[in-house]
Amino acid sequence: APEVEFMTLSSYGTGTVGKSVRMVKDIDSEVEGRDILLIDDILESGRTLRFARELMLERGAANVSVAVLLDKQNKREEALEADYAGFCCPDKFVVGYGMDVAYAFRELPFVGVVTGDA
Repeated sequence: APEVEFMTLSSYGTGTVGKSVRMVKDIDSEVEGRDILLIDDILESGRTLRFARELMLERGAANVSVAVLLDKQNKREEALEADYAGFCCPDKFVVGYGMDVAYAFRELPFVGVVTGDA
């Protein structure tokens, strides 16, 4: 039977410090032998989604696919592509549909571009 779970990951690291991903909240379900669909708002560097995908595979998932609303292909740092993408996104800071800037504009019913001082 299909299940929905939420995982919280935090990506951090700048400059010469190694860029890492930290698990904030894990899922409770066993994934061994199951097909997994990871869903995220935006795919940029690929670091966080690659971490999540590899984690599911290490836990024995049969297949792990990635679906994103927005794909910023020119920002990719990791070898990861979305299996399903709503839209290609230019290299702009976007808000709406849950994406925010300093917790603002999350509630917008559309994707907008932040310009100037938000």
